[in-house]
Amino acid sequence: MSKPLLALCLALFGHFFCATAQEKFTLSGTITEANSNETLIGVTIAVSELRTGTTTNEYGFYSLTLPEGTYRITVSYLGFQDIVETVTLDRNLKRDFSLLEKAEELEEVVVTDDAERLDIRKPQMSVNTLAAQTIKQIPVVLGEADVIKSLLLLPGVTNAGEASSGFNVRGGAADQNLILLDEATIFNSSHLFGFFSVFNPDAIKDVKLFKGGIPSRYGGRVSSVLEIFQKEGNSKEFKVNGGIGAVASRLLLEGPIESDRTAFLIGGRASYAHLFLPLFDVNNKAYFYDLNTKINHKINDNNSIYLSGYFGRDLFSINDKFVNTYGNAVGNFRWNHLFSERLFSNLSLIYSDYYYGLELDFVGFEWDSGIQNFNFKYDLKYYLNDKLQLNFGMHNTYYVFNPGKIVPNSPDSGIVEEQLTKKYANENAVYVDVEHDISENLSVEYGVRVSQFNRLGQDEFYVYENNNPVDFDFFTLTYSEAEPIDSINPGRGGTLKKFLNFEPRASISYNFNGKSSIKASYTRLAQYLHLLSNTSSPTPLDVWTPSGPFVEPQLLDQYALGYFRNIKNGKFSFETEAFYKEIQNRIDYIDGANLIANNAIERVILNGEARAYGLEFLIRKNEGKLTGWLAYTLSRSEQRTPGRTLDFDTGRSNLETGINLGQWYSTPYDKTHDLSVYGNYELNDKWNFNANFIYQTGQPTNYPIGQFEFEGVKVPYYGERNKVRLPDYHRLDLSATLTPRRNRNRKLQSEWVFSIYNVYSRKNAASINFRENEDTGRNEAIRTSIFGIIPSVTYNFKF
Repeated sequence: MSKPLLALCLALFGHFFCATAQEKFTLSGTITEANSNETLIGVTIAVSELRTGTTTNEYGFYSLTLPEGTYRITVSYLGFQDIVETVTLDRNLKRDFSLLEKAEELEEVVVTDDAERLDIRKPQMSVNTLAAQTIKQIPVVLGEADVIKSLLLLPGVTNAGEASSGFNVRGGAADQNLILLDEATIFNSSHLFGFFSVFNPDAIKDVKLFKGGIPSRYGGRVSSVLEIFQKEGNSKEFKVNGGIGAVASRLLLEGPIESDRTAFLIGGRASYAHLFLPLFDVNNKAYFYDLNTKINHKINDNNSIYLSGYFGRDLFSINDKFVNTYGNAVGNFRWNHLFSERLFSNLSLIYSDYYYGLELDFVGFEWDSGIQNFNFKYDLKYYLNDKLQLNFGMHNTYYVFNPGKIVPNSPDSGIVEEQLTKKYANENAVYVDVEHDISENLSVEYGVRVSQFNRLGQDEFYVYENNNPVDFDFFTLTYSEAEPIDSINPGRGGTLKKFLNFEPRASISYNFNGKSSIKASYTRLAQYLHLLSNTSSPTPLDVWTPSGPFVEPQLLDQYALGYFRNIKNGKFSFETEAFYKEIQNRIDYIDGANLIANNAIERVILNGEARAYGLEFLIRKNEGKLTGWLAYTLSRSEQRTPGRTLDFDTGRSNLETGINLGQWYSTPYDKTHDLSVYGNYELNDKWNFNANFIYQTGQPTNYPIGQFEFEGVKVPYYGERNKVRLPDYHRLDLSATLTPRRNRNRKLQSEWVFSIYNVYSRKNAASINFRENEDTGRNEAIRTSIFGIIPSVTYNFKF
């Protein structure tokens, strides 16, 4: 027998001997909130004698395998009373816990759990969690609590300014964020083009943003993962809560269908400011509405099922001549099954649809587009012991892309009905992820995701000369759309192109005496979908396209290194991270690219690369009457699209200029400095005050650097792409919450929220345009601002 094989046998024998020498048993169960039976995420279960422990997963389940013996178990969750119990493990033991709130007042469950604080020991890094109550306290425009606006106060998270859709993470684009609501993909997170987010704060249980060190169970986007779980519904008693605001109101109902076993939740929001516009002789409209639903049923101790859904729509119109409608619709059926005390599984069947429509009456047509996906997920978690946990599973997603359908909206429109060629794709992945506590001080998390993307056939696919869909003129140094020389019809059963990617992930943490730690991570991600956005259109046109023969998948490599510290027993915390990320195959558009009604989008796209790097700081005050944080990010985000290397003879030079002469240029979401300060002061039982201040470097843009006159017309010309910036952005917001004295004998409880957005009425520039002054004949700059100072009042209630 060879020495390596002998050593392996001895190691396995030693492991088996140790395992049988001291038998081990498993303590497992589910932890819920006592008043509602709502499962709690991230509850800590600690064993003081062994200096070990675990936390509950997304469904409130925990499992802890220990040597036979008697132990003192502490169950703790911030905002709730600790449970301390002595258990004797001489067999596998199932033990469920129900936690009571610390405060005796009749107030809602505050999900300000330990996840908002720093977990020193865990290798997971680059993660931020916000509590539902924190989100409701942060002052935002028009007084409506907002998940996305709250995330913008965290390090590394920005957006393109006021009234802009989506958010940017560590210099990434908005389409590079994977947004999940109860595991279903949300393709557009904004209402009214960024004024509000699609997430009803009353229906939310948990919000978690992964900026790096992303576990292997996630994939498909190269910038971040925003994971949001809805409440499950109160299975103890019927509850109602809601709010009436200046421009929108909301209502949430939840209660038992069968006590302690089956519960429902239904919530809705709607805006109504447009109803008052006719009073001012304004015929424009802008409103939204959405609906959240959920039913959960506990079949038995080992099986639970959930059915959840979301539907939302936005409408924006100008004199009924221009109408824009868009929104998400998702549904998810989930089955939680416990195979044993150590093996937990979740099976999900998910449908997601994003619709985008335009009606242009002055042109005479309607435009419908969108993306649908059908997703099957099976995730398992195996708790090998208190030091080792294994996550593994498989995902499969089928996509249908509708790039657009044009329909005449009147008999005399002159428009011919046309359906642009639909596209189809299938993405599947398998993954394994290991959480391993090597020692009391050293923890690692490592794994790999293997993803495959199959661009399926379609009714018509264009063929180009030299397989080149974009032409380059070597005399004028300009790009243009190549003309197809033929087309093929592979049909949906065929395959246009396949991609296979290995996506390793690794994180490591070394803990110093439970007070501080250093962490490092590496993340590899692949993204097969691309968002096409034409910022020159009247609205942000959202058309998604899959990778294929001419559009390569985006590939990310991200490295992060951080230092984390708890100060004064957790009263304060400090964290700092440095990151570097590079992305292959980031698309950009040739000058003059037309994205609307383009049946061959590959003719206006060039593949390039992107990179971002920076340093983040976050200081928190976690306890006392005054709590909050200060976040600062110093970063850079750049993109480069060099000229292609052609593999055929052009008859001239083969040197292309690319975009911006092939040099690096700032992305539209590059913010050198990003500072956010948030504070919450609890004066007494009646008054609570909140404030936040934001400062950001101005957004990159393009200004004309000169002009020339052609046939009596002055034509501006521009220099390098995104070379200049808008003025720096900053504002201060304040809010005060008044909670009337509570009558314990009265079921109705209420509060008033008074807020002032942009206190000193800073006129932050959304854009700067240039025009010729009619009187002086000189060029002048015109600043466009969205908001000045905005006061608002919101009335919240529950019973």
